[in-house]
Amino acid sequence: MSVRRLAPDHVQPASFAFEPANENWADQQIAKYPQGRQASAVIPLLWKAQEQHHGWVPRAAIEAVARKLDMAPMRVMEIATFYTMFNLQPVGEHFIQLCGTTPCALRGAEAIRKVCEEVIGPQSTVSADGKLSWLEVECLGACCNAPMAQINFDYYEDLTPENFRALLDDLRHGRPTKPGPQNDRSCSEPLGGGETLKDAALYDGTVIGAGDWQARIADQRKAAAEAAAAKAAAEAEANKAGAPAADPKGEAPRTDATPAAATKPATETASPGRPKPSSPGQPSSAANDTPAAGGKIDARSTAESGKSAGSSADKPVK
Repeated sequence: MSVRRLAPDHVQPASFAFEPANENWADQQIAKYPQGRQASAVIPLLWKAQEQHHGWVPRAAIEAVARKLDMAPMRVMEIATFYTMFNLQPVGEHFIQLCGTTPCALRGAEAIRKVCEEVIGPQSTVSADGKLSWLEVECLGACCNAPMAQINFDYYEDLTPENFRALLDDLRHGRPTKPGPQNDRSCSEPLGGGETLKDAALYDGTVIGAGDWQARIADQRKAAAEAAAAKAAAEAEANKAGAPAADPKGEAPRTDATPAAATKPATETASPGRPKPSSPGQPSSAANDTPAAGGKIDARSTAESGKSAGSSADKPVK
């Protein structure tokens, strides 16, 4: 992990203040957050300060952002030194970030690095004319087009020592450049052109289905609309006549031949169940837990049962 420090004192500006347009922009960013949460705007404000100060963040800008957000300067310093998106050293008008991780290294990033050293000089130094500076960085996510470099906000891919030298010369002299692949590749397709979807008939719709598929789909939609219209007309006619609607297929309307009793729930068709506990007819003895119909108990049978039980109890046990 690299150690990120502020630029030496002799290159630090004495003060920093946002330009009026940037000050207004900063106020709009701060207004996005509720009261007491203004510190959430620290990254946008640092980014705008870097943009205004020729691509790098001086100490005075860090302190100005801290005052505007009512933050301790050290807290803003922690953020500026943590994120590599913030440059803490002066950079050239065209800042080159060269990817040096494995995919680019395997595709020749070391040769591109040597061109940077020869044309510009060591890392983190600015060329004498102030036009160019460079830094080796971690993966920039364009591995399909390795080796590559980010120059300011644009990606330049498929670099070779020859086309990279020409690119740096164009940048130095203000000539227009073309971001993206520096060869005849389109985006990230294979070198030499794509190998799939070469036949236009595969994606222009002419081979979908069999025959004239557009006419077939139109006929299907027309038949479906006609069937829906016929069904609606039959239902309307049946409602007008007060009879069940006939099926469009010509079948007779169905009738429910199931007896009404068969469709009732089992609790309605079965014999009456036991009385509820609160019912007067509820028996108090488990021996007589099936009352007669209507919930009434035969008093005579109950008396005879009690008499029989009593006489058997009077008999001595031998």
